[in-house]
Amino acid sequence: MPRLVLASQSPARLATLQAAGVTPEVVVSGVDEDKALADAAERFGELDPADAVLVLAQAKAEEVASRLEEARDDADPDGSTPEADGPDDEGPTDVIVIGCDSMLEVDGAIVGKPADADAARERWRSMRGGKAVLHTGHWVVDLRDDTAGGTGGTIGSTSSTTVWFADIDDDEIDAYVATGEPLHVAGSFTIDGLGGPYVERIEGDHHGVVGISLPLLRELLAELNVPWRTLRTP
Repeated sequence: MPRLVLASQSPARLATLQAAGVTPEVVVSGVDEDKALADAAERFGELDPADAVLVLAQAKAEEVASRLEEARDDADPDGSTPEADGPDDEGPTDVIVIGCDSMLEVDGAIVGKPADADAARERWRSMRGGKAVLHTGHWVVDLRDDTAGGTGGTIGSTSSTTVWFADIDDDEIDAYVATGEPLHVAGSFTIDGLGGPYVERIEGDHHGVVGISLPLLRELLAELNVPWRTLRTP
């Protein structure tokens, strides 16, 4: 069974995978997001939101993959392959790395996590009664060696879901922001937490709003010859 490494510290992404029967290891990336976006804009020009999240997902997945490869090389300098890989090995040879990033697009502008409670309140006042698009970039890096069926592939795609918000009043917004939840998530809301009652409907994959689209991830893994069923924890 391939070992999945999630290059994200998001509890929601981890919980979504676990609910689907997959228990990944978590290795948080050290990517400077502002620099990664600036570098990409310099190379490719202005990025739209769907491309921006894909750039960051790729940067996170590849940064973690690079660290794991370095650990493998350091642990096995002669290039030999260990007979078996346990969960505590520093140099796994059967790993698939997944990076994700999410941004909310409101009226054509990208919004991430709010700077503070005032910013979260203002964002909700602008979103209430309206709609926005939640973009989540996914990037997958195949670090498996030949004996584990590795392809050496590195691929990605973006899930985009339209979200319609309830027309809530200022008191409701103040109460929601006071919970602290909107301060820690892109777009200042969740669909799977305290913000759920304020989302009237969506168009697209609701998992993508949480932060990781399971159907899209299954398709990306299939392109790397990794059937979803092989990831489920026995």
